[in-house]
Amino acid sequence: MSAKKPFLTDIENIRRRAREHIDKGAITEGYSADRDAVVKVLNEALATEIVCVLRYKYHYYMAKGIHAKSVAAEFLEHAAEEQGHADRIAERITQLDGTPNLNPEGLLSRSHSDYAEGDDLVDMLKEDLVAERIAIDSYREIIQYLGHDDPTTRRMMEDILANEEEHAEDLSTLLDQLGRKGEPAKPGKSRGTSAPAHH
Repeated sequence: MSAKKPFLTDIENIRRRAREHIDKGAITEGYSADRDAVVKVLNEALATEIVCVLRYKYHYYMAKGIHAKSVAAEFLEHAAEEQGHADRIAERITQLDGTPNLNPEGLLSRSHSDYAEGDDLVDMLKEDLVAERIAIDSYREIIQYLGHDDPTTRRMMEDILANEEEHAEDLSTLLDQLGRKGEPAKPGKSRGTSAPAHH
C-alpha cells in the first residue's frame, strides 16, 4: 500500500498549489508553454477569423448571378462557423490570462489572411479558397509550435483546422461546379467551358 503514498502526496501538493494560485485561473505550474507567446499567436488567429467572417459576410451580401443563392448560403454558413472559431479563440485567450485583441485598428496586419472582395462569384470563391489555404498552413504551424506544451489550445486549433479544411473542400467543389457551368458571364471576359484544373 505504501506505493500509493507518493501519488497522494502529489495530489495534496497539486491541491495546495491550486489554492495558492487560484487567482491565476486556468494557468497552473504544470503549464509549460510560453504563455505570452501563445496569447500573441492566438490573437493573430483571432484576427484571421474576424477578417474571414467579414469577407464571407461581404461575399454573402454581394453574391449575384444564376447560381448565387446556393453559393451565398455557403458563404453565410462559413461566416457563422468562422465567428464560432473566433469566439473559441477569444475564450481561450482569457483562460490564459490574456486579453483578446478585438480592436479594428491593425486587424489586417494581425490577420494571416487578406480581406479580398472579388469581382464576381468565381473571384469570391477563389479569394475565400486562398484565405482558407493560408489559414490552414498557419494553423498547422501553430499546432506544431504548441506541441505537448499546451494540449488544450492545440486540440482547439486542431478542431478549427479540421473545419477550415472542410471549408476549403466546399469552396473547391463549388469552383469546379461553376467552372463547368461557365458562371459567371462577365463583360469583357470569354466564358470558360472547361472546369478549372486541380493542383
